[in-house]
Amino acid sequence: MSDQELRKEAHDVDVTVWVGKGGIEAVIEELSDQLADRTLVKVKFLRSARGGTTVEDLATELAEEVNADLIETRGNTAVYHR
Repeated sequence: MSDQELRKEAHDVDVTVWVGKGGIEAVIEELSDQLADRTLVKVKFLRSARGGTTVEDLATELAEEVNADLIETRGNTAVYHR
């Protein structure tokens, strides 16, 4: 499936992982488990998670931690695919 097709599909996916003040370390296992069961997982980065960094930086770092593809970031939300 192309990135464009995945982005279209992601439009209808609900956020199921929230990154808060615990940072990305707190959600690595949860995101990994969800990616094992689903094609796409949408993650929302709350203000408390961002600190001095950007959503793009956090999203990229999280993708590397769970060995997944970052399909897109939009606002405070990222979509992952494995």
